[in-house]
Amino acid sequence: MSHETDQQRDAAPTDPPHEDMIWIPGGTFTMGSDEFYPEEAPTREVSVDGFWMDTHHVTNAEFTEFVEDTGYTTFAERPPNPDDYPDADPDNLVAGSAVFTSPNHPVDLQNPNQWWEYVPDADWRHPLGPDSSIEGKMNHPVVHVAYEDAVAYAEWAGKTLPTEAQWERAARGGLEQKRFVWGDDHVVDGQLMANTWQGQFPYENQELDGYERTSPVGAFPPNEYGLYDMAGNAWQWTRDWYSDDPTAGSSASPTCCTPTNPRGVSEEQSIHPQDPTRVPRKVLKGGSHLCAPNYCFRYRPAARYPEPIDTSTNHVSFRCIVEEV
Repeated sequence: MSHETDQQRDAAPTDPPHEDMIWIPGGTFTMGSDEFYPEEAPTREVSVDGFWMDTHHVTNAEFTEFVEDTGYTTFAERPPNPDDYPDADPDNLVAGSAVFTSPNHPVDLQNPNQWWEYVPDADWRHPLGPDSSIEGKMNHPVVHVAYEDAVAYAEWAGKTLPTEAQWERAARGGLEQKRFVWGDDHVVDGQLMANTWQGQFPYENQELDGYERTSPVGAFPPNEYGLYDMAGNAWQWTRDWYSDDPTAGSSASPTCCTPTNPRGVSEEQSIHPQDPTRVPRKVLKGGSHLCAPNYCFRYRPAARYPEPIDTSTNHVSFRCIVEEV
């Protein structure tokens, strides 16, 4: 079932503004899911205008070009500002980022500290720590990028980040109310369709898809719009502030009509009420290679996750869009 009309499926209005971008037709689609996590509900009709989207995550090669051109230093490469963390031990305020480390036994799934570790000098060039590198992985998604890093790259490239609605519209590829970006079946004709976790998370990674961590962009089949890795591999930043209620916000879901290009809540509303640091959160979409059915079953188009803007990890990346003007 699809809301799309033949007119909405027309070819792009112009040539792509940059290489490796695909036109995502505007239209009305069903956003969200009532089947899994509460923050995805309710399902609702949303409309977006057409836009261009990168066919894949921003890669290490592309991010290298940006850094070499601008001299940019990422969030993870800068020591934290003590003024932002007044209760922290100054000795702990060192440059670094969060790295996944698999335990060798079952652990309490309510405690992510069992598998996440803040590693000094981990950054996009050194994804597992100072002794690691991206050599041989230039076509993998860049990781350890905080929100401001993604924005800086997008501005340099003459692009922007997608809204949550734009991202989900693109991920669904014109398929209405399907569990995954490729349909309802987890495995298609015996083929795993995305880089995700097989086995019991976080201690048993069977690597049936061939990858322990990130994979090269384009290693798995594209969706119906020709976009790669809209499920798994690495999470993707959007520019929308997060709320547990996806319909919250003045423009998100009026009862009288279908919202067009919704944006959701304000920055202040995105702050978790129990967070003493008062850090705003953005919406992540797409899931990653660490998503498993027994934990974080979020490599689905409706899935969403709140990420503090002062956070970078080795499973979060981004892709960009260009809006038609």
